[in-house]
Amino acid sequence: MSTATTERPTGRRPAPRPGPSRPLGRRLAPYGFVLPAVVLFAAFKLYPIAWSFLLSLYKSVDGVDTFVGGDNYARLLRDPLFRTALKNTGIVLAVQVPVMLALATGLAVAFNSRVLRGRTLFRLGFFLPMVTGLVAYGVIFSVLLNEKYGLVNWLLQQVGIGAVPWLTDPLWAKLSLALALTWHYTGYNAVILLARLQSIPAELYDAAAVDGAGPWKTFRYVTLPGLRPALLLTTVLSTIGTLQIFDEPWILTRGGPDNATLTIGVYLYQNAFSYFDFGYASAIAYALAVLIGILGLVQFKVLGDKS
Repeated sequence: MSTATTERPTGRRPAPRPGPSRPLGRRLAPYGFVLPAVVLFAAFKLYPIAWSFLLSLYKSVDGVDTFVGGDNYARLLRDPLFRTALKNTGIVLAVQVPVMLALATGLAVAFNSRVLRGRTLFRLGFFLPMVTGLVAYGVIFSVLLNEKYGLVNWLLQQVGIGAVPWLTDPLWAKLSLALALTWHYTGYNAVILLARLQSIPAELYDAAAVDGAGPWKTFRYVTLPGLRPALLLTTVLSTIGTLQIFDEPWILTRGGPDNATLTIGVYLYQNAFSYFDFGYASAIAYALAVLIGILGLVQFKVLGDKS
């Protein structure tokens, strides 16, 4: 009588059979698709960045590029015009950007309200300035704010107010620049904030209403915390854009009057294409990049998620 033997399971799975290896062409295909973008990025981004850094270490003396090391960066520390440009840019950043973001937040809340009729039309109307070209709207504002022939001063004179030197007085020139920037970018930031606002769960507002929270407390404890990521994004983007600002002050006032609207971007342009001091202009560009990086890190630290 034969006895059947049974094998006890050992708990080990049989080793998988090695499959056929993929052809070399299929393994390299993803790199082939990425290669054009990498080449373009290296040619039009990495190469100019590296070359501008090398330029910042040279100075043109009698038409000959001479290696000066860090002299161009040391020159920044004692250059009064650079300090003026840095101060003017800082004023715009400290005054205009908070006002613009406050207006954008209010517009986003209004656009999201069910009380407002024709919300789509209002959203489109406030976003349209962003579509306008920088040069085009700069020229429009230079015409509107012309002291003698501008429409704004003509309207002010109709109500008994004298002409305002919008572009010829240092203080009014700064206000004109801030006005142009606010008109152009407020709607754009409002749309970004609106997109985030619409993603806040309605249950949070219902819970706040049940707890008896009024409009202000609801805005403070529900809306603002929900808008934190979008506020961080708009703050960082507005900071970068303001530090790089060039088109508006150049078109409106050419950096004047008396360097009142001279920004870092305008000063960089003047050194590069008016004085042909490309080494010093490159040093300004790298100082600006470092400043943007520092402010960006500070903003992420202050406004970022603290959880």
